[in-house]
Amino acid sequence: MRSIYVLALLPVLAVLVGPFFVNRVTPYVLGMPFLLAWLAGALVLTSVVMAIIFYADQARLATAKHSAEGV
Repeated sequence: MRSIYVLALLPVLAVLVGPFFVNRVTPYVLGMPFLLAWLAGALVLTSVVMAIIFYADQARLATAKHSAEGV
């Protein structure tokens, strides 16, 4: 398993473990209670991490295809 795929654990940990540490109503972030803002941030983090993994994987596929053509 490539180390880049370990990034996929960040959003999971943010959703499953984070609320134990940030479970409070105040402060409000953009009008939302802090816990709700935390979970919304985890949703955005999921998209960012998956995009990073996708582009890293595309680079790997392009490298593999290029090296296969040279053989």
